[in-house]
Amino acid sequence: MAKKQSEFIDIKSVLDDYLRHWLWFVVSIVFFLGIGVLYTRVKKPVYAVRANVLIAQEDSNPLNSMGGGEMATLGSLFGAKGSVDDEFYVLSSHSIYREAVQELKLNRRYFVRKGFLNTVQEFEGYPIEVEVAAGMFDTLKTAITFKIKASPDKKAKVTIIAKKKKIVKNAEVQLPHVFNTAYGNFELRATDAFPTDESVKTSIVLMGYHHAAEDLAKNLSMSIASKRANVISMGINTSYPENGEDILNEVVRQYNDRGIEEKNLQAIKTRDFLNERLALLEGDLNAAESDIQNYKQSQGIVDVEVEAKYQTEKRATIEQSLINGEVQGEVLKMTAEFIKNPKNAYDLIPSPSVENPGLLKAIQSYNEVVLRRMQLAANAKAGNVALRQLTDQIDAMRDNVYASVMRAYDTNAGAVRDLRSKLNSTMGRLGAVPVQEREYIDKERQRKIKQEIYMFLLQRQEETAIMLANSTPKGIVVDEAFTLNEALGLGTKGILIICLLLGLCVPPMALYIRKFIRNRVDTRQEVERLTDVPIVGEISTSRSGKHLVVDAEETSSTAELFRLMRSNLLFMLTPPTEKVVIVTSASPGDGKSFVAVNLAASLALLNKRVILVGMDIRKPRLAEYLNIHAPAGLTQYVANPAISIDSIIVHEPNMPNMDVIVAGPVPPNPGELLTSPRVDELFAQLRRNYDFIIVDTAPVGRVSDTFTLDRISDTAIFVCRMGHTSITDMHLADEIRDNHRLKKLSVAINGTPARRTYGYGEK
Repeated sequence: MAKKQSEFIDIKSVLDDYLRHWLWFVVSIVFFLGIGVLYTRVKKPVYAVRANVLIAQEDSNPLNSMGGGEMATLGSLFGAKGSVDDEFYVLSSHSIYREAVQELKLNRRYFVRKGFLNTVQEFEGYPIEVEVAAGMFDTLKTAITFKIKASPDKKAKVTIIAKKKKIVKNAEVQLPHVFNTAYGNFELRATDAFPTDESVKTSIVLMGYHHAAEDLAKNLSMSIASKRANVISMGINTSYPENGEDILNEVVRQYNDRGIEEKNLQAIKTRDFLNERLALLEGDLNAAESDIQNYKQSQGIVDVEVEAKYQTEKRATIEQSLINGEVQGEVLKMTAEFIKNPKNAYDLIPSPSVENPGLLKAIQSYNEVVLRRMQLAANAKAGNVALRQLTDQIDAMRDNVYASVMRAYDTNAGAVRDLRSKLNSTMGRLGAVPVQEREYIDKERQRKIKQEIYMFLLQRQEETAIMLANSTPKGIVVDEAFTLNEALGLGTKGILIICLLLGLCVPPMALYIRKFIRNRVDTRQEVERLTDVPIVGEISTSRSGKHLVVDAEETSSTAELFRLMRSNLLFMLTPPTEKVVIVTSASPGDGKSFVAVNLAASLALLNKRVILVGMDIRKPRLAEYLNIHAPAGLTQYVANPAISIDSIIVHEPNMPNMDVIVAGPVPPNPGELLTSPRVDELFAQLRRNYDFIIVDTAPVGRVSDTFTLDRISDTAIFVCRMGHTSITDMHLADEIRDNHRLKKLSVAINGTPARRTYGYGEK
């Protein structure tokens, strides 16, 4: 049975294999460490830059919280509660990034070569710059790259690349110089930082603002710290941390500037409305006061308060209610005029202080939609579908709100008429009240209405001015941009350790893949794992260039290994009855003829009579190996009964006690020839005349000639060669032994590294 593979790894065999290929490990380690050193020189460390922003939540407009009487909510403008999710999208919007790009000039990138494989990005003090026409960056759709090599005398060789195509190639110019291209005109000029004693190699990349904003969006990350928190965390990973800090701070600043602008927009609209109404009321109030003064003078009224004491409590109550009703009517009238004015079509509607919850809720809903439209209009392009939908919704809602205001106005007017009717009825019952007093009271009531409205609007004007002076950003900076101390990724030491590990891991993988692909045996341990056939010896590779390496004075490792194999073979044989040893292999090139020749020579050194018989009659090699010119060979002897044994035996001149029978010409029927009785007669005679008979036979993996010679043999040696014999061929040895096709089969290993195994020197 074939030998089963062990489930355990032979550590010693693996280590021996690695030691034999120690040069692979050295080369691999040096290679990967070299890559690691080069990588650490070229790759700049990347640092994490972080910032945290707290989004302030607004429950209502500040005007609503600033006190003030019965009509405290007249100037309230609806302000939507800040949503962290909404502000997250505003903070990360393309328009914010675009403004940051424009402010920091991130669409211009300058790279300068400083030493071997060391290119750095410069943010100031760059030697060469590119000037473009105003407005080009607003429309530029692609990146333009300028590769410049300039000498100290400002002569430059310039290549311009756009859309991966060279639109200008190696143009030699004198700086400054203007390039006229399909993308526009670009002027290259040297700056004050241009060195006068050395050449400059630089690359300049120009992009449009939109393109640069898209790149910034890819590199800048944002996240909401927690579902319960109102903090947005911002981050950017960069090799230039100072520039990263500037970017984060600028994005936050642009966001806050926009927030303040939106807040101030509401307050400015309110301020303009108040100024307009105050100017009108001031004239009405002056006219009312002048009218009262003229009336008193014409009617001779001196002390109105004393004369008015006769007013009853009921009349006072009715008058107060009438005043309130008329005030509400005036407020509703002003609100209706504001809504009807086309200039205010998409402005926030002031919230009137009336006792009408339905109307207040309608105005509040309308202001929410208007505010959403303002926010969307700040970022949306013309023709935006969502903006158009909000505009249509506002138009529809405005008509509904106006109708609601007018209904409230009509309702209030009816109530005022009722109050006047009651007052007239009461005044009619008080017939003693002079007509002058009634007229005076009416004029005074009109003055009070206008005065109270005027004072209320004046108070709101001051509150609005205070709010404008104290506008605060929506984003409160918790942490300004800061750089983490440790660089991201692995440091130099970590990279070199990984490269060292790669250098150690790649050779075993390569050896395994090599073994898997080659399917060849490489070590004695592999042979022992693959077959149970005993190993008679192993032969190292000879570098002498000779086929016969064994003689009396030879002490090379190869010769000594043949002597060791000879000892093992003698132990396996039982002299004098067992003399015939056939040497075979699985395929040509395994070295069976080399082993047969030198094994015969090694036995001859024992002063034994040895004959080497060449029976690989399909591809004979012995005559070539030993440089023998025999008059006749084995095939001629078997085919021609007239030829005697003595006529085919040739003495080896370089080895006493060793004779040779060469194979002879290749016959047309080699398989049948070896089964001839003449072969048996030959070996019977050789057994009588020689102590050992070494037979060089054909490879058993190709033809069956060798198996026919089992009848005349006493033992067989299966030669395998390191790096040549396949693993499948090694299984053939087990198959031969298990099927008893050759007697006393053993394995000889050819081509082992003798220096490492035995320590002998080579000649």
